Amino acid sequence: MARFRLKSCISLIALALLLLIITLVLKTLTPEDSPFHRPVEVQVDLHRQTASQNQREYNKRPVEIKMSDPAESDRDAELESTLRKYPPPNYYLHAFYYIWYGNPKFDGKYIHWDHPQLPHWDAQVAQQYPQGRHVPPEDIGANYYPSLGPYSSRDPAVLEAHMQQLRTAAIGVIAVSWYPPSTNDDNGEPLDEIMPTLLEVAHKYHIKVVFHIEPYKGRDEVNMFTNVKYIIEKYGDHPAFFKYRTNAGKLLPLFYVYDSYLINSEQWAKLLKHTESGSIRDTPYDGIFIALLVEEKHKREILTAGFDGIYTYFATNGFTYGSTQRNWVSIKAFCEDNDLLFIPSVGPGYIDTSVRPWNFKNTRNRINGKYYETSLSSALESRPDFISVTSFNEWHEGTQIETAVPKTGLSVYLDYLPNKPTIYLEITRKWAAIFGGERQRWQDL
Repeated sequence: MARFRLKSCISLIALALLLLIITLVLKTLTPEDSPFHRPVEVQVDLHRQTASQNQREYNKRPVEIKMSDPAESDRDAELESTLRKYPPPNYYLHAFYYIWYGNPKFDGKYIHWDHPQLPHWDAQVAQQYPQGRHVPPEDIGANYYPSLGPYSSRDPAVLEAHMQQLRTAAIGVIAVSWYPPSTNDDNGEPLDEIMPTLLEVAHKYHIKVVFHIEPYKGRDEVNMFTNVKYIIEKYGDHPAFFKYRTNAGKLLPLFYVYDSYLINSEQWAKLLKHTESGSIRDTPYDGIFIALLVEEKHKREILTAGFDGIYTYFATNGFTYGSTQRNWVSIKAFCEDNDLLFIPSVGPGYIDTSVRPWNFKNTRNRINGKYYETSLSSALESRPDFISVTSFNEWHEGTQIETAVPKTGLSVYLDYLPNKPTIYLEITRKWAAIFGGERQRWQDL
């Protein structure tokens, strides 16, 4: 009996020592060594935390965890954390965006920053003003100086900075000035090759992209079909490519068509009317086509042509019938009566005397942001379908909301003082929220 008790004691002591050893070993294990560590749950939680229901609706994506690439997961988590610092993007607020800028580092030369001073059409008037090209980096073709300097649109760091500024402003969509491949404006280079990178960076920041089709040389209804087909086939499946659901339930891309009045309504109708044999309607390349309204008579021509909506582009109140803010309520009424979208364009001001030195009459002073706020208020009074901002970065015409800095060199530049460089981004963010609230109220009526 005594021997049995001794054996029992020895067994208990041995068991206790074994448990003690196991405990000490487990305590020395790191969380990553533990077989109970579950990083997937942490990553899923990060993806669940989006900024708003609005972002969830427009930016759905599957939770993809690559267990073999923790660095990528860390970058995704860091980006999601960064995005939560911005206001949610308003996808009914668009900004016209230009990718035609270049500099020697990325393009071998300055592009567009060296814009020429354009002569007046009257030769006698033209003689009174300077002519010639600007000489960057001190002398650029703009009345303001960008905080990023005379940048290149091909610079990925610039695209990142722009998307961050756009998100600061709560802008959800950029309307990118576009020319067909191998073509360009009079002062630039081909742009289409920049689009893949731009779409990738935009998607990273949950920003959508629409195409603002410029009046390229030889534009007509036939090659418009070809170019729209090209855009949709090349970019239409990209998650950053903007599409809008119509009242008929179709999910279609939206296109702004600049200077649409240069083609007569009969030609446009061949492309945009359902009854025409060469129509783009009810094909895989159908879309929502928005025409530029300049003169009052263009309203009927736009309707006859078969367009789906109207925008006004110019940031100069009173410059055209379409850009005159007191006309917006009646233009909206016309659009409602004819099942057209109305997209008024607002801007922070206008000054282009760096490239049109004779054009003082169209200058609109920013008045420290008051001009912009008045424009936004006027747009809301018309109950628009979307609002477009002219512009994010059209520096030649001084309509940019991109950050600018004081600069004195060969030229003396205007600036945003006494406000911060971000003042126009902040004003845009404020009105993006107001617009979102008003849209909800209109829908509830």
